[in-house]
Amino acid sequence: MLLPQFNHIIASKIQPALENILKENLKKLENDSLSDPIHFLEQLENRLQIFWSPISHLHAVKSESQLRDAYMACLPLLSDYETALSHHEKLYHAFKMYSPKNQEEKRITFLKLRDFKLSGADLGETQKMMFARIEKELSQLETKFGENVLDATGAFEYRIDLKDEKKLLKGIPAHLIPENKILTLDYPCYSAIQKYAENRGLRESMYRSYNTRASELGAHPEYDNTKIMEDILSLRHDMAELLGYENYAEYSLQTKMAKTSKEVIEFLTDLVEAVKPKAQLELEELNDYAGFSILPWDVSFYSEKLNHERYNIQQESFRPYFKTESVVTGLFKLVSKLYQISIIKRTVPTDVWHKTVECFEIYDKDHILLGIFYCDLYARKLKREGAWMDDFCSRYKINDNQSQIPIAFLTCNFLGPTQGLTHDDVITLFHEFGHTLHHLLTKIDRLDIAGIHGVPWDAVELPSQFMENFCWQPEVLKLISHNTLPDQLMTKLIESRYFMAGLQLLRQLEFGLFDFHLHLKKPDDVNYVMNCYKDISDQVSVIKKFDFVRFPHVFTHIFDGGYSAAYYSYLWAEVLSCDAFSLFEEAGIFNANVGKSFLDKLLSQGGSVEPDVLFKNFRGREPNQDAFLKSWGLR
Repeated sequence: MLLPQFNHIIASKIQPALENILKENLKKLENDSLSDPIHFLEQLENRLQIFWSPISHLHAVKSESQLRDAYMACLPLLSDYETALSHHEKLYHAFKMYSPKNQEEKRITFLKLRDFKLSGADLGETQKMMFARIEKELSQLETKFGENVLDATGAFEYRIDLKDEKKLLKGIPAHLIPENKILTLDYPCYSAIQKYAENRGLRESMYRSYNTRASELGAHPEYDNTKIMEDILSLRHDMAELLGYENYAEYSLQTKMAKTSKEVIEFLTDLVEAVKPKAQLELEELNDYAGFSILPWDVSFYSEKLNHERYNIQQESFRPYFKTESVVTGLFKLVSKLYQISIIKRTVPTDVWHKTVECFEIYDKDHILLGIFYCDLYARKLKREGAWMDDFCSRYKINDNQSQIPIAFLTCNFLGPTQGLTHDDVITLFHEFGHTLHHLLTKIDRLDIAGIHGVPWDAVELPSQFMENFCWQPEVLKLISHNTLPDQLMTKLIESRYFMAGLQLLRQLEFGLFDFHLHLKKPDDVNYVMNCYKDISDQVSVIKKFDFVRFPHVFTHIFDGGYSAAYYSYLWAEVLSCDAFSLFEEAGIFNANVGKSFLDKLLSQGGSVEPDVLFKNFRGREPNQDAFLKSWGLR
């Protein structure tokens, strides 16, 4: 069985080894027959994926300086290689001439020809060279953007003097205060201060520091992302224009479910109209509760206090009940019921990058191994913020006698193993496990459409957001509790689901509109990004924004991720996921028949079929927003 070998990664050997693989792959392209371009390319892609994915993952979870340098040095090589493939006339011609043998090959051929076009294969030689230069520069700039955010966050420290400790830290639960009394901008620490610190000055100070990271106003302006953002946007626009698209947003939509900018903007603005009145009422409610017009660094604090007063709960109150081990075990039981699978921890030695990382195997009802995943749940230095799922490899039929088992990395940033989880943490874990299941439970064994591959970006969040819905069901809350969650506390939690939902949803709509409008034209001055951000905030937000806020400078989703001109995808997919989950609500959330239908008709199909077709196959009709609006308490 092929498993990643993290302890064998030596920074100094990465670049030479990569150069060798790329050279050999390109040589095979020139010399070998391409009578079956799909299978031929699968072999090349798989070899590169298996080599590079552990390095890329390690760069995200243990970004030591030597590895980072090696990683950065390799990005131009990978960019050149991808450009060479996407412009390879022999390969392009092979796909144009290929006659697919079945529906899966037909789908792959369609996707490949589309991607060739989007990669500039139809351009003239001079334009191809321009396109290649743009892609290389973008790869480097996007990575640098993310590293600046990571470095700016890691460089900040707020040391609490002993004489000020009681005054500054009053209200913050003891287990959320760092032992060394050094406050950081890592999200668990920052969030705890915003929610619980009674000292308003501390909340404001940390808010200012958090919202000026990686900018000219930050404590470490050497990590300023201002110019990088402008360059990224300009290059993206130039790339889109080279291919004949009006702007980058139009280019981005070529690989999405949504087909036009008008469709996306109407989707978001219609939701703003539905949500903004509720958000305004919620803000007025917070103002009344606080006794004054609150400012951004007051929102989390008074929301938490009001939430606690109204429902007598706080996120921190769930940690004793949601012990990590119990939540993980309950989550595994849930999906075992739904999909007739079993999840078993690997007992044989496994090469991991940190002692807290665990490895699990998934088996079907006939005890056939379906997939393997690694769990890395806790925050630490040199680890990227956030939560995500990466794949080491995909399901792949290498030949008639050999198949490759899919393997994934599930990553979160919770407090340590003994701290327990908040309910928000539980939702995050369920979300990322949805992505993991999407990748590992696929029945498709063609590399380009197995698991998460070949799925449009605005549909890939469907399986993950689908899993979030279970976190509000009494049967599931009991299943994941360490000590049985008291009925009264559970009822209050479920009732609190819609608490300040308007403000939360409006924030996501603001981000989605900002991202999409940002990519509708080329930056025309150095203030383009901040002007766009201010325009959208003024139109959408009901909370006062200060001119010093530099949120775009840390918006890694769109500047160092796959969500450029696609942040709307979260909400687009949530409409689908809520509608899908409503069938479980109708039939019973543990209903194995509905679970089997969801697995067979949607979850296991990867990118083999357009997602709107898969959804209709499962739900029996086109999607609608009713369940989504209901899930946010808007209907």
